[in-house]
Amino acid sequence: MKKSYIADLESLTPLIGREIIMNGAKIALFRLSDDNVKAIENRCPHKNGPLAEGTVSGTDVFCPLHDYKISLETGLVAAPDDGCVKTYETLVENGKIYLVTNA
Repeated sequence: MKKSYIADLESLTPLIGREIIMNGAKIALFRLSDDNVKAIENRCPHKNGPLAEGTVSGTDVFCPLHDYKISLETGLVAAPDDGCVKTYETLVENGKIYLVTNA
C-alpha cells in the first residue's frame, strides 16, 4: 500500500468539489458532510463534464453539464443513464488526506 499526500482536510469545503492532478490524472475530491473524503475521476462519462464542479447530495455528485447522478462510492452512473468513472481510495489521518494505491 502506498499513500500519497494530496490535501489538508480543512482546505476542503464540505460538499464542494476540488480538482487535483496526480500523476497526470485529473481527480475530483469531495469532503462530505460527515468529513469522509471521496475521490473520483474528474470526468463525466457522458460529455466529459468536470465533476468537481457538480452538486453533491449525500454520497452522489450530479454532473454540472447534464445532471447525470454519479456515486462517489462506486463511480457508477444512476439509471436510467449508464456509465462509470474511476474511484480512488482515500485516507484521512491527523487532518491530512492521502490517496491510497496498491503500488
